Amino acid sequence: MDADPPRTTALSKPATAPLVDTASHVFLKTEQFIYIALGAVLSVAALIALAGTGKLIWEGLQDWTGTTAVFEIIDRLLFVLMLIEILYTIRASMESGALSAEPFLIVGLIACIRRILVISLETSNVTQADKWTPESADLFHASMIERGVLAGLVLVMVGAIC
Repeated sequence: MDADPPRTTALSKPATAPLVDTASHVFLKTEQFIYIALGAVLSVAALIALAGTGKLIWEGLQDWTGTTAVFEIIDRLLFVLMLIEILYTIRASMESGALSAEPFLIVGLIACIRRILVISLETSNVTQADKWTPESADLFHASMIERGVLAGLVLVMVGAIC
């Protein structure tokens, strides 16, 4: 004799076995626990990075004529921004139960901009005439290619977000 199909009504989902319901509940609670633990670790990392930024600002004030400290501060702040965006993604995932691509695109966009700034810092000394060598020329050309690829990625991600 054929088994009866699960009973459904217009307002309910199909009836499932108690074991499946229990396993689903355990997996949901495990997922939520992992999200909470991940959020806590990311929060601590963001606070540490922010404290490190404060230290960089203090050191930058001691030597306010250099530009290196400014690039390092911006780099660190963009890193903190990336962590905050990831935290937002975790919070949104916990609330809605679904992942959205937009926060990940924003994190990628911030990461690309951050890398462009780091490359700018690394190559700022290379372009001076007295420091131009064949090795620095190779570094400069490789950096420009990387910046071009990153610029393309920025355009693609902005297009995907819009």
